[in-house]
Amino acid sequence: MTLLSVRDLVIEIPSRPGLTRRAMARFIDGVSFDIDKGEILGVVGESGAGKSLTGAAITGLLPPPGRITGGTVELDGQRIDGLPPSMLRRLRGRRIGMIFQDPLTTLDPLFTIGQQLVETMRTHLPLSDTAARARARDWLDRVGIPGADRRIDAYPHEFSGGQRQRVVIALALCAEPDLLIADEPTTALDVSVQAHIIALLHELARERGTAVMLITHDMGVIAEIADRVAVMYAGRIAEIGRVDSVIRHPSHPYTDGLIGTIPSVAHRLDRLRQIDGTMPRPDAMPAGCAFHPRCPKGFDRCRQDRPLLRPVGDSLAACWLA
Repeated sequence: MTLLSVRDLVIEIPSRPGLTRRAMARFIDGVSFDIDKGEILGVVGESGAGKSLTGAAITGLLPPPGRITGGTVELDGQRIDGLPPSMLRRLRGRRIGMIFQDPLTTLDPLFTIGQQLVETMRTHLPLSDTAARARARDWLDRVGIPGADRRIDAYPHEFSGGQRQRVVIALALCAEPDLLIADEPTTALDVSVQAHIIALLHELARERGTAVMLITHDMGVIAEIADRVAVMYAGRIAEIGRVDSVIRHPSHPYTDGLIGTIPSVAHRLDRLRQIDGTMPRPDAMPAGCAFHPRCPKGFDRCRQDRPLLRPVGDSLAACWLA
């Protein structure tokens, strides 16, 4: 059953400060996808592809002067992209949990970790102080904070960067949201802790039915945990489908390029593959397919007509070659 539905999402931001509406640059251009209850959708792409911006739009935290100028965002059948700030605040935390890349922007330095966890749970769940504090200790244990009984009364500055990120993950999950937007949740963590957090997200999706939008650069993480993957490029979805289909049989040259940059343990290589060139700026988007200036397989139609997503096997790909 679909929990989150994004349709034809368009996000525009002034290309330069102080410019008029006509000078808006389109950073997200017609993005559509669904996430079912209990499903993990991985979203991958280079920096600037629009992954984090899409997540921010869903949570109602789009940084100004950016704004949604087209499309819809629905949570469990209810449109949420036009809700007033007060209603969005009630949704965030209880129904939508968020894990941001930088834990320092999430944690309040003036309050202990325990106070922040307890306040979040008491705001959204019918719990007493004692019950919320007990749950807070449990969540710190679950995300791998050693000595949770003692560390619960510590302040954010008393934790390392990786430990703060684990606390942020606990803060996002403690109110048991229906949807989790996880933006690079394991970036600051070492490999063993990363595996622990991936297992925890997988457990939440399977046991509680939490829908997860996992934003990451790491195709390895996507292959391990996600059910489906959306590959974003220049504010658009280049390919979307089940993880095994997309990784084994990529239909878009950009997807193939991303997978080709992953080192193989089976074959020794003198040099890793790379995708030549850079992603175009939103205010200087080329005609036709946005990827064609970097595509080794491009031809005349790619430079003239923009391809739309269409079925290719078990996936959808926006490519004239597919």
